Amino acid sequence: MAGFVVDVKEVMLVTPESPTPKHILKLSSLDSQLFLRFTIEYLFIYPPHPNQDRGTVVEQMKAGLARALVPYYPFSGRVRQRSDGLGLEVVCHAQGAVFIEAESNASVCEFERAPRRRNQWRKLLAIHVEDVLAGPALIVQLTWLADGAAALAVGISHCICDGIGSGEFLNSWAELATGQRGLDELQPEPVWDRHLLEPMQAPHNLIPHPEFERVQDQCRFSTRLTKEPLVPTAICFDRRHLVELKKLASASEDEWVDSVGIPSRVSDFPYTSFEVLSAHVWRCWVRAMELPERQTVRLLFSIDIRRRVEPGLPEGYYGNGFVLGCAQATVKELDENGLGWAAGLVRSAKERVGDEYVRSVVEMVSESRASPDLVGVLILSQWSRLGLERVDFGLGKPLHVGPICCDIYCLFLPVYKQRDAVKVMLAVPKSGISKYEYWLRNP
Repeated sequence: MAGFVVDVKEVMLVTPESPTPKHILKLSSLDSQLFLRFTIEYLFIYPPHPNQDRGTVVEQMKAGLARALVPYYPFSGRVRQRSDGLGLEVVCHAQGAVFIEAESNASVCEFERAPRRRNQWRKLLAIHVEDVLAGPALIVQLTWLADGAAALAVGISHCICDGIGSGEFLNSWAELATGQRGLDELQPEPVWDRHLLEPMQAPHNLIPHPEFERVQDQCRFSTRLTKEPLVPTAICFDRRHLVELKKLASASEDEWVDSVGIPSRVSDFPYTSFEVLSAHVWRCWVRAMELPERQTVRLLFSIDIRRRVEPGLPEGYYGNGFVLGCAQATVKELDENGLGWAAGLVRSAKERVGDEYVRSVVEMVSESRASPDLVGVLILSQWSRLGLERVDFGLGKPLHVGPICCDIYCLFLPVYKQRDAVKVMLAVPKSGISKYEYWLRNP
């Protein structure tokens, strides 16, 4: 938006409403992974309320945050490296979360489409934490827009929680701010219990983990993503579109069964919306990138392990409770085989993840500090199932939920008042943007 201006009015620390434990909490091996040392940055756009008393809303949000920081007190702490150098920990001395109030000349209509530039909305979170080992674990900015709408930006340390955990925290904060619940009524009640994901034995190589394997870069892949301009895109798939994708994928079910070696037929286990949409986006992105046909490409996506480990993680566990699923193929294979084949790779990656698989990941990242190889990789995260569309501070349900900056990581986002719809947001190299959007819209 031309002339985009944000004027910061107040910056303050919000500390827990009542005394909280002052100690050091150890983060799990999954929390401490190198590729998670960044801040998850959410953006919520709320509808205009011209007669809303802004002062009352701000005070309610601050008071609700102070209450939320009692059971969620690690968000008021600071993350640092452990003295043994093998992981991270949180120093909990009620240092506080940052709360910012601001005003902008933007209006709600500016957020109905993808931003024109990747960082166009950057100012809506004035403090960007470059180093999670030095900055606050939680930063909030409420920006009043020119037409009476509101933008709420939230930055949360990924070392402390994952998407599911952050969704639970944000909804609890909103309920406390609006008086829908009291501190003794939070559902779910937050649970730390990071010891449940500690390594139990020495690392072994019995289980393959393609997400950590290095592949040959035949096209200077990394250089292209950093040197070429990236163009943000946001395309919605409603229920009808998703049904069409499922039909296309199921048409090649025999091809999928033969390729991944699973005896059951797809007709007995229909493809999920996630399987077909992620496979479709992956194929379109790879085609648009025009990579060499022998280049290995991978789709990495998070798989919730809360019910995949034995025993399962307790309800309310808000730490990083996921591992990366990995679908892998060559460019030629992905191009020549149908959507069902690619969806089968996604399904197979999901089905590999069980207790033993998770434990082997924990062992690898704790001992060898294994980290995903990013050559030929598209990373996908499903924000459409985190409950973010329900976060209501008395301003109504958000019209838009998404990231502060559109990037090379693909996000599946919720769509306002369309429960079964998904918005696909991704920044694509300028040279491939037209092809990507055409193929995505015309499967």
